[in-house]
Amino acid sequence: MPHLSSACPRGARLGATALALLLAAMPFAASAAECGNDGTGFGAWLARFKAHAAAEGISSATISSALAGVTYDPAVVRLDRSQRSFKLSFEEFYARRAGGALIRRGQALMRTHRATLDRVEQRFGVPPQIVVAIWGLETNYGADTGAKFSILRSVATLAYDCRRSPFFTGHLLDALRIVERGDMTPAQLRGGWAGEIGQTQFLPSGYFKYAVDFDGDGRRDLVRSVPDMLASTANFLKGHGWRAGESWEPGSANYAVIKDWNRAEVYQRTIAVMASRLREGP
Repeated sequence: MPHLSSACPRGARLGATALALLLAAMPFAASAAECGNDGTGFGAWLARFKAHAAAEGISSATISSALAGVTYDPAVVRLDRSQRSFKLSFEEFYARRAGGALIRRGQALMRTHRATLDRVEQRFGVPPQIVVAIWGLETNYGADTGAKFSILRSVATLAYDCRRSPFFTGHLLDALRIVERGDMTPAQLRGGWAGEIGQTQFLPSGYFKYAVDFDGDGRRDLVRSVPDMLASTANFLKGHGWRAGESWEPGSANYAVIKDWNRAEVYQRTIAVMASRLREGP
């Protein structure tokens, strides 16, 4: 695939301001096709993206601070290329991911956070068992969040990479908006290699759209604030059509909402079954 190039025609030279204006005037949708399968054209692509972000209303201060020093990460591309689909049966997957210890820990946390979970259900209509099941499955209740990767570097790499460039371009814009809104600094935006953030592993666009400040500190913090994380997870489900007071069993409208959380059938069934077991009590 062709790469963006900052080279000018022979005999012509553009200053930095003129080049930025030229890049901003060119539609980014066209440049998105000029992705890359290695890091050769990443710098030129990033310059185009910065102009696009500015055209989307993101401040120059945010763009500069968030993307300063961001480079192409070949490790992220290797991880993306090596993804494997779920091949375990539901029984195998459930046994590995949702054992008795996870259930007991979830029930204890439901008691610890009962007041918050009650407020969450009152506001969003999502019962505690569903939210806690997702929390447990995603990160073992926050124990396995992982912060190995810079979210901005990872998502910028995947936005430039040809395989899913349009998808991750949107996430990169929203990662900048998370910074601009004051929820997290660029240094704090660390998580999974594909951009997963926090204790229930939101991607940047989900974070930007559904994150809730539920502890009243003025920030939406899905990494450290349990109230924010629980409420935001419920808000995502409500935003995708969760029906308060109804079943989440397979075939129900709420089970279809669980599919919007994770597309893997074994994962969907595990959330539903785990939530039912959490409801049964100790």
